[in-house]
Amino acid sequence: MQKILIANRGEIAERIIRTCNRLGIETVAVYSEADKDLPYVQLATHARHIGEPPPQKSYLNIERLLEIAKEENVDAVHPGYGFLSENGEFSEALQKAGLVFIGPSVEVIKLMGDKLSSRRAMIQAGVPVVPGSERPLESLEEACQLAEEMGFPVMLKASGGGGGIGMHRCETIQDIENTFEQTKKRAKAYFKNEDMFIEKYVGNAKHIEVQIFGDAHGNVVHMYERNCSVQRRNQKVIEEAQSPAISDEARMKICEAAVKAAKTVQYVNAGTVEFIMDEQENFYFLEMNTRLQVEHPVTESITGLDLVEWQLLVSKGNALPLTQEEIISNGHSIELRLYAEDPVTFFPSPGQITTWHLPEEEGVRIDSGYGPDLKVTPFYDPMIAKIIITDETREQTIARAKQYLAKALVTGIKTNLPFLRHVLETEEFQAGNYHTGFIQNMEPITKNQLL
Repeated sequence: MQKILIANRGEIAERIIRTCNRLGIETVAVYSEADKDLPYVQLATHARHIGEPPPQKSYLNIERLLEIAKEENVDAVHPGYGFLSENGEFSEALQKAGLVFIGPSVEVIKLMGDKLSSRRAMIQAGVPVVPGSERPLESLEEACQLAEEMGFPVMLKASGGGGGIGMHRCETIQDIENTFEQTKKRAKAYFKNEDMFIEKYVGNAKHIEVQIFGDAHGNVVHMYERNCSVQRRNQKVIEEAQSPAISDEARMKICEAAVKAAKTVQYVNAGTVEFIMDEQENFYFLEMNTRLQVEHPVTESITGLDLVEWQLLVSKGNALPLTQEEIISNGHSIELRLYAEDPVTFFPSPGQITTWHLPEEEGVRIDSGYGPDLKVTPFYDPMIAKIIITDETREQTIARAKQYLAKALVTGIKTNLPFLRHVLETEEFQAGNYHTGFIQNMEPITKNQLL
């Protein structure tokens, strides 16, 4: 594996390139017209223009990606996260072209990339799942009938969805009627799959996910769990490893369940098994992400491992570098997602960055795809950086994070920096006993509070 094409953009492309550079592997970056000035384009060994800014004309254009891969004579393709990272059609096309897809098999991507088929697989494996429909919804009327039978609130979900896209919490029949067609259209646009299903909403739940890794020799390990319960609009804002405020017994059980889930589907490469956990520490399978997660740096920080390097090793057919007993967790790590958005409304705020002050310091890692004088466009996810803070204890990590955010500065666009500072000061977050309704249940924040 001498040359890799990275079918992605921004911070994840840059993060993958840095590991490849360290290992002496050539990289080919692809960029849309909107991204031509971003740092990852210059950091890669080679860079190729892929198309116009809209994702369908650039990063989701499988035919164009295959053309570039062939022209550049690459050995493998790393999909990053989002875009085509969990697209079975893309993986299959690469396989037919004789290229290595740095991720799990086509069969596993298709099985676990569809939330409905993954639910069925986990039920057969004996892993607890959230009560819900077991096949695609055929109509709005069926959705309403199932919701009434389950009892509100419920979650209306796109079967092929991810990253909080195509997901709506519904409190009433009217909510379902208002969001059904919208969710269906969005699912088709983002995932080329308009299938939807309904799931019972579990209130006051923690969103706990387990990083797993498998190889082609039948080995599967976990790299402990992460708490991803600080969310707005079902999208994560703050993640931490390991999870606070759960018992050691629950931690052991949820990690064992994740490994069982991965072994059941003969999982190879990096993956994440996501669960929700109620107030009694009962946990239920949500989905399996067959890719590297946005929040993988907190796992790297507590284990000292490079997950991209592991991905490359496993993709070449090597066994996992370490056994379960050799993977040790040290310290505590928190990831703060920095978004180009209004800190009160959470609406995206594209524009020109003027000031960019996010220095790397001891205990601080910055994963970013932007910098000063660069433009944040409206075509892609508004996340512009990840601030990863690590220290010996959770209390020390929060203190370090607060000190860092106090001096961090990005101007020219609105960002959620004030909101992140606000969250770290709340009693709920400091106690570590927060849940997925944490942001929604916060007292309304005014602009004056965030100044």
